[in-house]
Amino acid sequence: MRVEVTSDPAGFSQLAFPFLHQDPVLNTVILSNVHERAVGIRPVDDIPPYFVSIHDEDVIGVAMRTPGRGVYLGSLRADLVDLVTDRFLELYDGVVSEGLGDEVVPGGVAGDAVAAQRFAERWCERRGGQVAEAMRTRLHKLITHAPMTAEAGVPRPMQSEDIDLVADWGRDGFPELGDDTRDWAEHKLAEGTMWIWEVEGEPVSMVGYHRATFGVCRVGPVYTPHEHRRHGYAGALTSHVTAEILAQGNEACLYTDLANPTSNKIYHEAGYRPLADFVVLEFV
Repeated sequence: MRVEVTSDPAGFSQLAFPFLHQDPVLNTVILSNVHERAVGIRPVDDIPPYFVSIHDEDVIGVAMRTPGRGVYLGSLRADLVDLVTDRFLELYDGVVSEGLGDEVVPGGVAGDAVAAQRFAERWCERRGGQVAEAMRTRLHKLITHAPMTAEAGVPRPMQSEDIDLVADWGRDGFPELGDDTRDWAEHKLAEGTMWIWEVEGEPVSMVGYHRATFGVCRVGPVYTPHEHRRHGYAGALTSHVTAEILAQGNEACLYTDLANPTSNKIYHEAGYRPLADFVVLEFV
């Protein structure tokens, strides 16, 4: 087996997408991330991303690391982890030796629980530090859409006057977006991929989705302020957004935090079923 690395998303697409297309839902994160870079939807990275492929005769596994994120293994087979870990260690040993500093080195790893744990242990054996679990997530795939209702209200697309509100909700609910979320909110408006649940003219919940990549849309973010929770708004809006995705001829999937049993129950009621579990680990 051999390991190849590139920072060219277009080249990686040609190389690895036939493998990833075997299950576009399971591989949704890597597919959408690489595709958006390859076609110029995302801005050019200041720090090179790394896209890794493992080859036998054909590609049998992939991983990636993009700026500001940890290493992402997805559903990488456990028996391929050591090859990937060692390649990333070589890459970042070189980066640090060039004087760019440890700040460019990934601060964690995410993916299949067994694979991510093995990667983290091998990484820390080499570079020092310890491993802390930050989150466990579950990928769900829509099987049969089940419409849901709320106590009150109606769905509507995000409008220009919602930009500040969506930015505030994004900053409050999703720290990975950073402090400056206005550009993100404007992007969601321009894409038409954010919906609002409104009760008597007041926005009470939002649900977005990622634009279709190879026939798959990933639902999220889903957010309801504390004062508006437990009224069914998020469930009803997720169900509505799911119907919109299906009407466009696409499959729907979403990730949940396994520490939140309420959201997992809601999505099950909407017709989503578990596909795979993942873990997010941090190096501390």
